[in-house]
Amino acid sequence: MTGDARPTPTVNARGVAFAVVRDVFGPDARTAQAAFDVRARRAELGVRDRAFAAELAYGSIKQRRLLDWLLAPYVGSRAKPLAPAVADILRLGVYQLRFMHGVEDHAAIFETVNLAWRHGHKGTAGLVNAVLRRMQAEGPREPQRPDFESDADYFGTLRSVPTWIAQQFIAALNGRSDAALAAVNRAPRSALRVNTLRCDVGEVRSVLDSRGMAAEPSPYVAETLLLDGTPAGDDADGRWNVQSEAAAMPVDLLSPQPGEAVLELCSGRGNKTLQMAARLHDRGTIVSIERDPKKMAVLSAALKRAGIAAVRPILGDALNVAAGSPADAVLLDAPCSGIGIIGRHPEARWRKRPGDGERLARSQRALLSAAAEQTKCGGRLVYSVCSIDPREGRAVVDAFLAADPAFVRAAIPQRYADFVQDGDLLVPPGIDGRDGFYIASLVHLPQSHAP
Repeated sequence: MTGDARPTPTVNARGVAFAVVRDVFGPDARTAQAAFDVRARRAELGVRDRAFAAELAYGSIKQRRLLDWLLAPYVGSRAKPLAPAVADILRLGVYQLRFMHGVEDHAAIFETVNLAWRHGHKGTAGLVNAVLRRMQAEGPREPQRPDFESDADYFGTLRSVPTWIAQQFIAALNGRSDAALAAVNRAPRSALRVNTLRCDVGEVRSVLDSRGMAAEPSPYVAETLLLDGTPAGDDADGRWNVQSEAAAMPVDLLSPQPGEAVLELCSGRGNKTLQMAARLHDRGTIVSIERDPKKMAVLSAALKRAGIAAVRPILGDALNVAAGSPADAVLLDAPCSGIGIIGRHPEARWRKRPGDGERLARSQRALLSAAAEQTKCGGRLVYSVCSIDPREGRAVVDAFLAADPAFVRAAIPQRYADFVQDGDLLVPPGIDGRDGFYIASLVHLPQSHAP
């Protein structure tokens, strides 16, 4: 850049990314997706610029801890801390140099300096220019294990998550922890679940293929298709819904059959409800309990769109609502910390707290007991959380089984063997683009077999 003239104030892809980062870490603490949707729409970005802005915004939010570590040798000795906006601009620049291999270094530096001009002054632009050019020339030093006091601190920095999350991955996933930590920084794989009441999986594959979208069947869940490239949205005619592969596994393990009475606690927006209804061929009954009116409205609309009649939604607290006679099959997808889906929400890792699992486990234990009371003798009960925190998973189920010997763990189908850990399913987050889930499949022993 020559002279002191500021560049023309336009909002390009990098400007959108900067605005999203500031929204996420600003006083309003928006989610990255909500901020991006608003900012990209206002800027009227084209398809390529929109994709660039999303990668830069989401990536720099996820990699914030590592970016700060890489920047520290260049800005850490300053007597006065950097202004938050300047620090975010530098993070965006370093992210382009370090992670966006399709971006030329000179373009990354030039455009980041332009961004500093727009949101600062001559000195701001000069600082950003000097830091990025020095980093480009020297090549940033990558984190090494001797730099850190513990494995958790090292992997937390290397993979850019809080140390306590790194420790949780290490404890829960053993030798797969680093692969999972690396994977949650990549884009999750898109998937959809076919409404087999309307069409079969092959027909949906043909429709997607005609739209230039490659899809392949899940090796675990028969009605799930895994997508390559651009994700599909929910089908307006109710033929499919967006639902991750791991999120469809609890219903697959529950295996509701036509004619059965099914109870679902904490149904949310109803993805699993729709999946169960299709498994029943809409023959039987499903009672779905949800206490959030907005989520219940989404579920009711989805049932109507999908042409499903077997579901009776109930608005209320799952701990207090009487659902009727005990059910053949009960599903509890419990509210949880969401550690298993931090890869889907860029800002999530920075907003969760170490005590979340312990706090939530109290309500999870109560909900599991309530679910058990509604499971008839000989019936099946599946408990799941999108978390790998053992306090929300294994500990909840072990405590329940110790208190109620009438329930035992059910056999897990062989196709899930890679995920089985001590009789339950633990799906590592991020690996092969999956969400992280803990799932326990239980059986209420017939009275003749009960202790």
